[in-house]
Amino acid sequence: MSYSIPEIDNEGDLTSQEYVYARLRSAIMMGAIPTGASLTMRGLAEQLDFSPTPIREALRRLNSESAIVAQDNRRMLIPPMTEGRFEDLVATRITLECHAAARALPYVSGVLIDEMRAIDTAMDEALASHNYDTLTALNHDFHHRLYCANPDQISMPLVESIWLQLGPFQREVISELGSFYQIDRHKEILTALDNRDEDALVAAIRKDIEDGVAAAGRDAIQAREN
Repeated sequence: MSYSIPEIDNEGDLTSQEYVYARLRSAIMMGAIPTGASLTMRGLAEQLDFSPTPIREALRRLNSESAIVAQDNRRMLIPPMTEGRFEDLVATRITLECHAAARALPYVSGVLIDEMRAIDTAMDEALASHNYDTLTALNHDFHHRLYCANPDQISMPLVESIWLQLGPFQREVISELGSFYQIDRHKEILTALDNRDEDALVAAIRKDIEDGVAAAGRDAIQAREN
């Protein structure tokens, strides 16, 4: 294999099936496994040091989430990103995250805003040091905390499904183009939260996605096609 699958904490005493699934899912969402990568039962068993049974179940679940696709040769593939699929994922992400942010706003506390501001500062440091793995993890944490402020939210699993499908390509965009986060919309998100301004919050979330992963992804797809 030409990629590594990062370890994850198992503090919750996950079963072997749950752990393998969570570890593979995290690796795909973080972009540790690149687009077009082929996954085999034997290769994953050797790398993760698990028997085929939990790996088979993890791959089945990831296939059902469209994170991987089955091939005729019994291999599983991280699907390459096409222009049409990318645009659909971005549009869905904007719809879901704008909705989630607006619904969460009434429950956002000053303490949460301070926590998110600290995450944003850490993101600035990660970007400056080109630590893209940390940057991606912090970005997920920033948005996750906001959307989950709503105690009745049901959007987060849907949002994470989009993150999962965008993860490998997004990581490719960050490392190859270096254009992700050139415009920092998180400061605008934080200001909107301070002011309890729903319209400004939704606009900042939309711009964060459009000026970040959407713009950089379109550049990558265009460069690939030329």
